Amino acid sequence: MTRRLAWALPPVVLLAAASLYPLVLVLRQSFQPDTGGTSLKPYTDVFVSGAFREALWTTVWLALAATACCLVLGFFLALVIAFVPFPGAKAVARFVDVFLSFPSFLITLALLFLYGNVGVANGMWSEVTGAASGPFDFLTTPWGVLLAEVTYFTPFVMRPLLAAFSGLDPAQTEVAASLGARPARIVRQVILPEALPALAAGGGLVLVLALNEFGIVLFTGAKGVTTLPTLIYGKAILESDYPGACVVAVVNVLVSVGLYALYRMVSRRAGA
Repeated sequence: MTRRLAWALPPVVLLAAASLYPLVLVLRQSFQPDTGGTSLKPYTDVFVSGAFREALWTTVWLALAATACCLVLGFFLALVIAFVPFPGAKAVARFVDVFLSFPSFLITLALLFLYGNVGVANGMWSEVTGAASGPFDFLTTPWGVLLAEVTYFTPFVMRPLLAAFSGLDPAQTEVAASLGARPARIVRQVILPEALPALAAGGGLVLVLALNEFGIVLFTGAKGVTTLPTLIYGKAILESDYPGACVVAVVNVLVSVGLYALYRMVSRRAGA
């Protein structure tokens, strides 16, 4: 027992030094206003702010909407890749693995290149109609941020689903089809129950990542879209309000952990 504790102690110490200690510093700073001393004034100042309430709501609904869209789209795409024979299916599956290594701002820049004010779509529209500007200006709105997040995070759902589908016995679907079950019923009663754990894993990962996404919101240039991470950046870098930034950071951590715990509880009750 003593030897096991000795082997476990170094990783625990490294983990505490790398992650827990900075969190403790952030928590302590959130109770220390610029005027000195220790008080709840940074929390009261932040909580009464309309910008904070708007950022909190935007963060939550964007994360939940992105997770729901990624689950639906990722399940459909993984289903097509795994069970619909078409040329290049294996290449597409490998591309999903490569896509996971892309930084989020790269995907956002690609969308800006396609649908930005001077992007390809607006340029083609101007050439055809002769208009000075095109109709595609949604990237600077919350819907543009949602599109970028769904585009970037969907492969995080597809990867565990493809792994789950690769372990599914083809005999199960073949027997169901031989008994007269239609494709929709096979998906609902045979494939979906096997995919629930993978859906829960992918959805939980997307939820946590979307709650803390910073690069996509920043690179879309959506000035009217403020999330908790961008609010932290604004208070710390632009306003030099470090206690306020720490308060928002503490709230961001609590929201992330709370929503993830709720997601796990719902997934367990659903049998995932």
